Amino acid sequence: MTLKQQLSSLTKPLLLTCLLSGVATPLFAADVTPQSEAAKSIPLEEIRLFTEVFERIKNSYVEPVDDAKLLEDAVRGMLAGLDPHSAYLGADAFTDLQSHTSGEFGGLGIEVGVEDGFIRVIAPIDDTPAQRAGVKAGDLIIKLGDQPVQGMGLADAVKLMRGKPGSELVLTVVREGEDKPLEIVVVRDIIRVASVKQRLLDGGIGYLRITQFQVNTGKDLQLAIEKLQSQSELSGVVLDLRNNPGGVLRAAVEVCDAFMDQGLIVYTEGRVANSELRYNATQKTLVDNGVPIVVLINQGSASASEIVAGALQDQSRAVIMGVDSFGKGSVQTVLPLTKDRALKLTTARYFTPLGRSIQAQGIVPDIYVAEADVNLKESGNFIKERDLSGHLENAKAEADDPSEPLVSIVENDFQLYEALNLLKGLAVVRSGAKSTKVQPASTIQ
Repeated sequence: MTLKQQLSSLTKPLLLTCLLSGVATPLFAADVTPQSEAAKSIPLEEIRLFTEVFERIKNSYVEPVDDAKLLEDAVRGMLAGLDPHSAYLGADAFTDLQSHTSGEFGGLGIEVGVEDGFIRVIAPIDDTPAQRAGVKAGDLIIKLGDQPVQGMGLADAVKLMRGKPGSELVLTVVREGEDKPLEIVVVRDIIRVASVKQRLLDGGIGYLRITQFQVNTGKDLQLAIEKLQSQSELSGVVLDLRNNPGGVLRAAVEVCDAFMDQGLIVYTEGRVANSELRYNATQKTLVDNGVPIVVLINQGSASASEIVAGALQDQSRAVIMGVDSFGKGSVQTVLPLTKDRALKLTTARYFTPLGRSIQAQGIVPDIYVAEADVNLKESGNFIKERDLSGHLENAKAEADDPSEPLVSIVENDFQLYEALNLLKGLAVVRSGAKSTKVQPASTIQ
């Protein structure tokens, strides 16, 4: 029996499946013998198994199931079996993805992935209900409300997290270091994510925080840098990518280009020709090469964040500080199927300029600094020279530094404090001047 005769004996659902997979036309264009290459590449037994399961469900499931729903669920299953980042995007999911990359969407404000049948928090987004409620990167969500998530598809889990602003959702999470699961109450809200935040710190050090990589992140970064430069000449820059789950690849390239005036940024490799791309820096840098940069990363820094950190590290443009990043080294392409449906398919791996793949490994920081709580020691009532009766006055006394002390940063963000110390040291070496201010000694809990 020829392949065509075998296929013609299969049921209608098989024909629909072939049409969905895009192979119906060549199969029925001409007679093909089992010895041909096409015959060898088609798993007939598995196709028969699929149609058998389809018919069993149709005839024996406790309730009637629509043919279209069964076929769409089969497509979801195909994508879910590939990797944690490939997915079938129905109408709602496709709309959510477009809103997410534009910077406004509804929900809790967390980036999630699938791990061992549960939902893993990659990172909570800044200034969102999830972050305010105490959700942390690395949390493993085991229940959404009263519904266990084990075995639940990512799209279904995200759908449960969506809801009317003001409504509550209880997340049951397993967290490393905790003896039992935690219940975290999160109040849903409209999520409007500011992609870039800036602040001028003492000593002329600019602080740039990128919460996620959106379509307009490159333009937002340019405006933020120009605002900092209008306030002071920059002696250094802290680029904070902690808990940044990634986003648009082009935005990551634009961010690197703002700090580099030449050299390779990232390249991708895949099975199809248009997935092999190379991105190089232009000469339109926004921050002079002489200005030192410290990039902060942690376990919630993923994807586009790792592209930026890896490029600046390989090109010796920045010091990477923090802890190992998440380790997502693949590129997803959105392939539209209809006006409101699409595939999000992993089509390539990306590599840093020196050819490193960070897939399942992450970016290793140049200087390892873990998160820590810091307590300042009391200085005590020590007697100094100026307290002695009849002491000589300093004829060249300088006015007190009006800049705000960094006590609040020490207490709340030890990694940022260490980044500032490093940049201050580099500025001293560059200028040949002595430090004008010494911060209090501290102990780490």
